Order: sequence, then structure tokens, then C-alpha cells
Amino acid sequence: MRKIYVIGIGAGDPDHLTLQAAKAIGRTDVFFLLDKGEAKESMIELRRRMVKAYGKPGRRIAEGRDPDRDRTPADYEGTIADWRRRRSEVTEALISEHLLDDEVGAFLVWGDPSLYDSTIAILEEILARGATRFEYEVVPGISSVSALAAKHRVGVNRVGQPFQVTTGRRLAEQWPAGVDDVIVMLDAHQSFGTVEGDVDIYWGAYLGTPDELLISGPLAEVADEIRRVRTEARERHGWIMDTYLLRRRT
Repeated sequence: MRKIYVIGIGAGDPDHLTLQAAKAIGRTDVFFLLDKGEAKESMIELRRRMVKAYGKPGRRIAEGRDPDRDRTPADYEGTIADWRRRRSEVTEALISEHLLDDEVGAFLVWGDPSLYDSTIAILEEILARGATRFEYEVVPGISSVSALAAKHRVGVNRVGQPFQVTTGRRLAEQWPAGVDDVIVMLDAHQSFGTVEGDVDIYWGAYLGTPDELLISGPLAEVADEIRRVRTEARERHGWIMDTYLLRRRT
């Protein structure tokens, strides 16, 4: 039976790699990489560096083209379902073509595989179709949430209080009920601009990389600075991954 590791590799710092992840990389025969285009080459390069540092002699890399998707769809759930189906087809073709019987394959996942990542769901979709068989194991990683809190030297929750992790799209609809501390991911439209009241923000982009950016302070005072810095960084690199904590003053 073929085996696949889904390995969380952290938010960007090579030192985020856990011992468990490094050992899994060392047992892998084939690494699967989905190319997102030239703008994301630096993300692919980090994975290649980890493979070179911890991979065994003779390991192979199989690359496929990650399907494009509409980032502002009218039917969000339908668009995501269609994208995952197309992505699963690309992934299944890579596994079928490049992973031999009794070999070990791996996907190196940015951050942690359990948090806003589709790899686990895509592997389950492939297994559900029944044509390609394998077993898989998930190796947790340091998420951008953990990295953000560490860089700003804050906890994501306050004593005895809950917090919520959500997306920019959801935040734009409304502040989550019942919480005063909200972690926001996948926010392409700077939805913190919809937030009113006395709120502090702890923002970070390219966490753990040499290009890391950090801004914090009262939201009303630093929102424009975050927009400017974010726009300039995205134009410079061609992509951006950012996360932020919003904290209501109580």
C-alpha cells in the first residue's frame, strides 16, 4: 500500500519545521508540488530547500499545475467545490503516475494542514472515487496564527475568554458573536476596514520569512498604514499571505 504524508511546514521560517516533520521528509520517496505560477515561486523554493536539507538520496519531486479559480465568485461554495474537484484530479494524476507501490509520497503544506487548507479534503475526495488507493498520515505544523501571536508577543485569548478564527469574507459580513478576540485569515480585501469601535489590531505578513512585516496598534490609527504597506508588498512580491488578530477593548 502506498503511503502519503501531509506535512505542515510552518508559516515561513525553515526553523518552524518540527522534528516529526523532518523525519517524515526523510522517509519520503516522492514530493508532490502544485505550482501556483511565477508569483508564488518563493513559496515553492522554501519547500525545495526543506527537501534538500532533510530528504533522503534519490528522492523525487513531481510537479503539477494548480488550477486557477475565481477569487470573487457569486457562488462561493459552488466555486470552491468545483476548484477542489479539479485540484483533486490533478493531484490524483500525480499520485498515480509518480508514486509506485510501497513508496512514500508527501505534500508539504504551508502552516498547519488542519487550518484553512484543502489537502486533507482533496485526498479524501480521491479515496472516495475508489480508483487510486493509498493511506495517509497528517503531521501538524506551526500555523500563521501561532507565528503571529509569537511575533507580537501576545496570547490569542484573554483569561477565561474564547476567541474565534475566521476569514475576511466572514468578518465583512459581521463580527463573530460572543467573542472579543478574532483571528482573521484569507483576507484579500482588508475587511478590518468594516470594523467599528475601540479595537486593536496585530497584523503580520510573510511571517517567519526575511520579508516579514508587522504592524500593531489601535485599528483606527494604523488601518491606513496596513493598507499602504500591504499594497506595496503585494506589488513587490506578486503575492501576499497575511493574518491578523482583532481585539476589542473591554
